[in-house]
Amino acid sequence: MKKRPFITSMILTSLLLLTGCTDEPKPEDRFADYTKLWNKQNFEGMYDYLSADAKKEMSEEQFSERYEKIYKGIEMEDLKVEYKLPEELPKHKDEEKVEVTYSVSMETVAGPVEFKNEATLVKEGKDEKENWYIQWGPNYIFPELEEGEKVSVETYPAVRGEIVDRYEHGLAINGTVAQVGIVPEKMGEESAAISQVAKLLNMSVEEIEAELNQSWVQPSYFVPIKKLPQNDAKIAKLISIPGVSVTEVTERVYPYGAATAHLIGYVGEASAEDLEKLKGKGYTANDVIGKRGLEQLLEERLRGEAGAKIYIKADNGTEKVIAERKGKEGEFIALTIDAELQQDIYKQYNNEAGTAAAINPKTGETLALVSSPSFDPNQYVLGMSSAQQKALEENKDKPLLNRFSSTYAPGSTIKALTASVALKNGVDPNKALSIQGLTWKKSNWKDHSITRVANPGIPIDMKNALIYSDNIYFARQALDLGKDKFTSGLKDFGFEDTLPLEYPIKASSIGDISSEGRLADSGYGQGQVQMSAIHLAATYTAFLNEGNVIAPTLIQKDKMEPTIWKKNVITAKQANQLTGMLKQVVTHPKGSAHSLNDLKLDIAGKTGTAEIKASKNSTGTENGWLVAMDTKSSSLLMAWMIEDVKGRGGSHFVVDRMEPVLKKYIQ
Repeated sequence: MKKRPFITSMILTSLLLLTGCTDEPKPEDRFADYTKLWNKQNFEGMYDYLSADAKKEMSEEQFSERYEKIYKGIEMEDLKVEYKLPEELPKHKDEEKVEVTYSVSMETVAGPVEFKNEATLVKEGKDEKENWYIQWGPNYIFPELEEGEKVSVETYPAVRGEIVDRYEHGLAINGTVAQVGIVPEKMGEESAAISQVAKLLNMSVEEIEAELNQSWVQPSYFVPIKKLPQNDAKIAKLISIPGVSVTEVTERVYPYGAATAHLIGYVGEASAEDLEKLKGKGYTANDVIGKRGLEQLLEERLRGEAGAKIYIKADNGTEKVIAERKGKEGEFIALTIDAELQQDIYKQYNNEAGTAAAINPKTGETLALVSSPSFDPNQYVLGMSSAQQKALEENKDKPLLNRFSSTYAPGSTIKALTASVALKNGVDPNKALSIQGLTWKKSNWKDHSITRVANPGIPIDMKNALIYSDNIYFARQALDLGKDKFTSGLKDFGFEDTLPLEYPIKASSIGDISSEGRLADSGYGQGQVQMSAIHLAATYTAFLNEGNVIAPTLIQKDKMEPTIWKKNVITAKQANQLTGMLKQVVTHPKGSAHSLNDLKLDIAGKTGTAEIKASKNSTGTENGWLVAMDTKSSSLLMAWMIEDVKGRGGSHFVVDRMEPVLKKYIQ
């Protein structure tokens, strides 16, 4: 019992010694706390850890501002400052200065940045207030950074890949346009100048004033107002107005304008909706992306990658590069399209509503995909007012509708396919049907009858049925085949199947042919059967390829070899038979495409007129069709459709417009 006070005294002494050791500040602990604040980017808190000398060099505000500006400028993300505490902390009782090693990593606009560095901590204060503080310098931000130097960022914009045709004619290129702007202090009579500019640029005075009244604008600044094509006639008048000047800027340009608009599309600034869809793919609000057509479909291949460099420029002019990411150009994409042919076809349409497809029937190369009427994609890039956009959207002719990706009733052009299915199922092409009068109906049909195009006054075999385009002959062939064989035959040609083209085309469909009336109507291209122009053109390749349907293609490859899409839909003999019959549609005096015979070219083809109406008893309109193919060199096959040809010559309206194109490109 007498020893207890002594033991208690020793325990208390030991506890006091331990407490004293624990309370002694450690530089390692201090720096560990500092790195926690750094990772949180709590710059104000970090400033409290700086040595007295470091604080003399800059205020807390200057310290915080420097970090914030640099990190923002380099677009810093995922900052990780790491310092590993030793398992056993060393003793620094007599030391006044200690160095520790730390590492920093981050993602930046120029790619990842990683470095290791040494931090120096100094002991300051006395007694209980004694502690360790960081002898901070600019090299803590980046080891290369010295006092008085600045961190700079240089960016290289992403270069978008260009789209060209088969002859490398530009379809979507990185060209230059005219940027019209105003320098406010040079305007003179301000209201008069603004009024003149507004009138020439088809803008309101309020729109121009809004641009001039932006917060960043200074009297001597060039304020961009609107972009124009470089050859725009308005430019000469604009630069004569005091204060107006024009500069060149790089922009996406579409040299063939409306002729290729639906195929190529256009680009625009990424919207919030776009960014949400493309989340995680590196897009920002400053990026330009494809908005329509191939610009949108080939976005991943075209986009390119922006580059950047983070560097420090030393007093002697040398650069200390912290990080650099080289820019990458988007892919250069060549199409199989013949831009001049595409433009010539579009001009022949002269704003008539319709669609056209042209292919090389031997290779499957798509030479043209036209939708008319159209729009100028350059206007979307240069800047379109809300009024202009609304006018386009509400235009009754629907210039924004892509007709070549849609399907339509093919009319009599399907008769060549019905004939093919009949031949494949053993029908004798020379067997003539005796058909009297202009109309026909089965005895069990109550209110359904079929009207023929013309009454030749002779029994109708397959050849004459194609020459005279006899509806009744092909309706009867479809009925004799029956639903299953007729459906199977059309599916052999690719109906209900996705067209193997690098552009989404609506699949051609057979529709409901459960009744005899609908089956009969489908045999001559009415009923519910629907086809796209490019699919119709592809089906006719079977007649020039021994019964094989060639797959259409749109993008050039290193080896352009034809691909068979549908093999042996008919035999080679049957293909030759049908080609001969289709030639007579042109050469025979009564042939529906006989006017093409004046060209003295080896052309086979088939016309078609599809009746379009809401109901059986209503008055409708008609779409005119023509499929024509060169049978000598077999280098061109075209399928054209023009809407609303009723009372304007029917399919002959289409024949007259195709004729100059055939003459130019086959000869």
